[in-house]
Amino acid sequence: MTVKKILLAKPRGFCAGVERAIDVVNLALEMCGPPVYVRKEIVHNKHVIETLAAKGAIFVEELDEVPEGELVIFSAHGIAPEVRTMAAAKHLQVVDATCPLVTKVHLEAIRFAHEGLSIILVGHAGHDEIIGTMGEVPDHIQLVGSAEEAEKVQVSNPDRIAVTTQTTLGVDDTREIIEVLKRRFPKLVAPSSDDICYATQNRQTAVKLLAKQADLVLVIGSDNSSNTRRLREVAEMSGARAFLIEDASKINPAWLEGAHSVAITAGASAPEHLVQEVVEYFTKLGVEDVTEVEAIEERVTFTPPPELAYATSKRGRAK
Repeated sequence: MTVKKILLAKPRGFCAGVERAIDVVNLALEMCGPPVYVRKEIVHNKHVIETLAAKGAIFVEELDEVPEGELVIFSAHGIAPEVRTMAAAKHLQVVDATCPLVTKVHLEAIRFAHEGLSIILVGHAGHDEIIGTMGEVPDHIQLVGSAEEAEKVQVSNPDRIAVTTQTTLGVDDTREIIEVLKRRFPKLVAPSSDDICYATQNRQTAVKLLAKQADLVLVIGSDNSSNTRRLREVAEMSGARAFLIEDASKINPAWLEGAHSVAITAGASAPEHLVQEVVEYFTKLGVEDVTEVEAIEERVTFTPPPELAYATSKRGRAK
């Protein structure tokens, strides 16, 4: 084997929104005991879901799978208003673990619609976050997923148009799409601050830095995680060979041939223990040089949703 050096990206792994969402499920389990129902995957990571399920969390696709009156947690990716309506009809105790940065996008879409603007949402069709955002103002919003689509999109009034984005997109790809929209619609209204979340941007910045120093980049996370897939794409666009792996067991030894340095990062929903298991994989092969490279310091934290204490205490009284 030729690998002599491991470069660890910092920041990597869990962001504040993911930590908050996982904490919500753990706290609900501790305060109420199982079962606690969770609509959709709380975050997009197989290992996280399996760990929480082992503690008593029950993950469902839709609320019709939740018994009436039970406690249900909404995932970090956000929901459409119709989901809240159904929860109320079933008298469910609701805790909303939507990431505050996703909530920001929802509120922007609602505000733009109230102002009479046509809204273009930049993002990936079918993603849970996109479904939730579009559900807020379905008659005022349309999805654009590429620069090619941005060239073709039509609106009723080109002078009354706004744009917002999914929080987990590739920074460079999104910039290209918005530049097309600005060229076509000079009066395009954009949010006052970037919708792509700080963690997504920071992890992409870090992987760009390491991709220039490494022969190979391993991105840890689940394939259904949008921000994780973007990390692999960013690494490749920065000139490195890059692979997305669920965990250390998915490393293909053939990838390591001719690689003297390997960079390791993790998507925002991947737990740190998976990173350390990948590091251990290499140290067992004899790699001694493991260096952490900090691109940006992160200090963001989010408080738990206020309804957590109320919902869990109410359920506790009911029992």
